[in-house]
Amino acid sequence: MKVILQQDIKKIGKKGDIVEVSEGYGRNFLLPKKYAIEANAANVNVAKAQAASAARKKQQASDEAQLMAAQLAKIEVTIPVKIGDGGRLFGSVTGKDVAEVLKKAHQIDIDKRKISIKNEVVGVGTYDAVIKVHPEITSTIKVHVVAG
Repeated sequence: MKVILQQDIKKIGKKGDIVEVSEGYGRNFLLPKKYAIEANAANVNVAKAQAASAARKKQQASDEAQLMAAQLAKIEVTIPVKIGDGGRLFGSVTGKDVAEVLKKAHQIDIDKRKISIKNEVVGVGTYDAVIKVHPEITSTIKVHVVAG
């Protein structure tokens, strides 16, 4: 029996997939619980249209992320920090600090969890921060740490 999955089902497939399942599994479990619908001609056409729409949305999101990554690559941020004896800083510089400076100085709102600084910030200097703009797309910005 062919069915179109309405949600992800472990070991069977993902939402929108057209899969072959046993007659009993389809009629007694998938269809009554609305985990799937029967794959007749009308339903298959609807599923294909939805898949095409989802692919277009995914491509559009990827294109927007590439534009954002290109814009972010040009940006450099400066973070003033307190410096103690021997040139070492108090506390640390994290993705949260970078996100706050990006929001204040450039009006770019990025989640702090998507920002990671490559090397440990131990003092004044220039560091690279990697920003995950999209699951497959990242951008690197320069972070200048200065005594403040």
